[in-house]
Amino acid sequence: MDKVFLINEIKRLKIERNACILAHNYQIPDVQDIADIVGDSFALSRAAAKMDKEIIVFCGVRFMAESAKILSPDKKVLLPARYAGCPLADSITAAQLKMMKNKHPDAAVVCYVNSSAEVKAMSDICCTSSNAVSIVKSIKSDEVLFVPDENLASYVAENVPDKHIIPWLGHCITHARITVQDLVKAAGEHPDAEILVHPEVSEEIRESADFVGSTSQIIEHAGKSPKREFIIGTEMGVLHKMKRDNPDKKFYLLSPRLVCENMKMTSLESVYNSLLNMQYEISVPEDIRKKAESSLEKMLCIGSKS
Repeated sequence: MDKVFLINEIKRLKIERNACILAHNYQIPDVQDIADIVGDSFALSRAAAKMDKEIIVFCGVRFMAESAKILSPDKKVLLPARYAGCPLADSITAAQLKMMKNKHPDAAVVCYVNSSAEVKAMSDICCTSSNAVSIVKSIKSDEVLFVPDENLASYVAENVPDKHIIPWLGHCITHARITVQDLVKAAGEHPDAEILVHPEVSEEIRESADFVGSTSQIIEHAGKSPKREFIIGTEMGVLHKMKRDNPDKKFYLLSPRLVCENMKMTSLESVYNSLLNMQYEISVPEDIRKKAESSLEKMLCIGSKS
């Protein structure tokens, strides 16, 4: 379909449906540009919950749309790309977490928001990549089960040495693609650039970085830094906003393999079809939703005190 037609129809349908469009930082540029809000997954869900809209169109992956539904049970949440999932979130099931908890009955369970609603519901508290360290520090238990990202777990362990962190051995397949060779090559080609990476990358990559932070923290750091060049160690979609917000700065992707195929499933056409046909709706059983919401609210409570 014609791009101009799609954009105009999306704008018309958005008003007609009383909808808001959320786009994750890793979405393609066209989808980011049509969105009402662009950001990290949980921040988008929180923002949508405060908006006076009946429909949430979440341009991201399934666990993100689930989080939006958890926080906005009375709103209809649509996921334009029906099969956009997350291998990290899918790496652990509620049954597997139950077995893990049985092996470590005294441990507190900290669940990264990149997880299913069912796993969130079985956890004591959730965290994001930006607050994981502060959340774990706040927990009274000395033993912590951290699911599902082992690299984020190791990052937390580095920063909270007094806790025994027991990780689930899952990882983001996109961030895991980065190699030391990629880092050496990028640094050699751009010796004056600051290296900014996501905590989902491996420990050996983090050790060589100048800054480690969530996607939003990386964006913020690059904007405030006096440096003019940056090597970015997270999914390529973030470069769109960084280049637009900082036209006087240069950004280089750490590796050409930093592409999340699931994030690229959403297109202008799928957003249009989602609004036109009210597809594909996300649902979360109420008993699971309430328990997952409790884990998320505990995280927000800790955040408000810090």
